[in-house]
Amino acid sequence: MAPSPSEPPPFEAPRRVAALMAGFPRPWYLAGGWALDVWLRRGTRPHEDIEIAILRRDQEEVRRHLAGWKFEKVVPAAGGPQREPWREGERLGPPIHELHAGRSTGDLRELEVLLNEADAGEWKFRRDPRVSRPLSGMGLSVAGVPVLAPEIVLLYKAKAPRPRDEKDFRNASGRLVPEQRRWLRAALETVHPGHPWIEEL
Repeated sequence: MAPSPSEPPPFEAPRRVAALMAGFPRPWYLAGGWALDVWLRRGTRPHEDIEIAILRRDQEEVRRHLAGWKFEKVVPAAGGPQREPWREGERLGPPIHELHAGRSTGDLRELEVLLNEADAGEWKFRRDPRVSRPLSGMGLSVAGVPVLAPEIVLLYKAKAPRPRDEKDFRNASGRLVPEQRRWLRAALETVHPGHPWIEEL
């Protein structure tokens, strides 16, 4: 079904992100539900926001690339996570991993930036560093858009899956190749033993 005249094309938001990040000198990947839809090459559901994943060590590079944007960091707090300004020159370490960038003009006005851990050439799962993989396997390119590997996206979604996360798993799991399924199964057995998704992989 074609979108109505008032609806944007299905992949307009990821294309805008790709255009925005053109020339960024470090690795970046579309993340979250959008990454799965681009990987599947079809829109499966509405998306409330759009996220990219970068390495924590590249946080200053993304700030330079998005010069003029306003940045906030998400910090743990007693009443729940809170947004606070990310000050110029402030180096963010764990547990802070979520940034929000915004601007008042342009085609794309909000972007979530997720800081990923890496060590000795390997991506490390933020919630459990026993789960890792070579940085070369952190993502892939689909129609010119870098996307976080779908098995990594699903691992993040497995912690406390919402209905949309369950839908994403149903849509994506059947398209995983055997190597991806094995990696995700092993990761879930390490991080979330007994998770219901394990038997489906």
